[in-house]
Amino acid sequence: MKILVTGGAGFIGSEFVRQAVKNGYEVVVIDKLTYAGDIERIKSVWDNIHFYKGDIANLELMEIIFSIEKPDVVVHWAAESHVDRSILDAAPFMETNVKGTQVLLDVSKKFNVKLFINIATDEIYGELGEEGKFTEETPLNPNSPYSVSKASADMLGRAYYRTYGLPVITVRPSNNYGPWQYPEKLIPVVILKALNNEPIPVYGRGQNIREWLYVSDCAEAVFEIIAKGKPGEIYNVGSGEERRNIEVVKAILSLLNKSEDLISFVKDRPGHDFRYALDVSKIEREIGWKAKVKFDEGIEKTVRWYLDNLDWVQEKVKFLKSYWEKVYGKY
Repeated sequence: MKILVTGGAGFIGSEFVRQAVKNGYEVVVIDKLTYAGDIERIKSVWDNIHFYKGDIANLELMEIIFSIEKPDVVVHWAAESHVDRSILDAAPFMETNVKGTQVLLDVSKKFNVKLFINIATDEIYGELGEEGKFTEETPLNPNSPYSVSKASADMLGRAYYRTYGLPVITVRPSNNYGPWQYPEKLIPVVILKALNNEPIPVYGRGQNIREWLYVSDCAEAVFEIIAKGKPGEIYNVGSGEERRNIEVVKAILSLLNKSEDLISFVKDRPGHDFRYALDVSKIEREIGWKAKVKFDEGIEKTVRWYLDNLDWVQEKVKFLKSYWEKVYGKY
């Protein structure tokens, strides 16, 4: 089976690519290599993949790649994904997440792709209070430019299944974390700031709650969905491991033997959703998948990886300073 992976040099996409090669699939990777993409993430499997640098919103280029490779399955990870960046400038999110998805769906239809896995996010559901969980039937209620763009991509995939019969499966994962995550997201930011004994910015009072899914579990779930999922269906992918942001920060500080005095509460993000939590009974029942990695184990493995790969991380930080200055006024 030949799998075409978009965003395969990104954080989650690269984990999927590494697992795909290990599992014996023929793998084609398309990645624009923006600031968040990095060949280093797939260097270990470079000789076992076909790689194309390109923009998924470029119809002509996508048609050329599909005509050459003729993939059986498309797994669409490529996305602009950082909420803070979408608040600063929504345009790239609409271009990549909406137009890019539409182009891929059109090309997949033209070349008779056998299965299209459309990766969404739990953020498209909006927010929850202290109780309850999102099911696959929960109405979408996105609250940031990022989540609006992903909700649009999600609905496009389902529309192409309904209108054209394109075999699309929609996957909605919870917050991923783990090795190789770009150091603009919460966990790598906290690790780096703590190591440098710098103030750690935490929105509001850190009470927002997220469900944390270790990246290898997320990729494994998608392989199970490819094998056992049904076109037209939606599957939530979560871990049940909920933590308040302040709990995540304190767990990292404890692992690094750093003082909680480094925590610096900052003005809350506009439109900041309070809580996300997924009901995963459908994927457990129909696919037989369940997350393996508990948060305490996953965060320890993540911290250890960053400690062992500081050169890679520090190189990325060089390009983050101007962004941080826009968000916080200083790096």
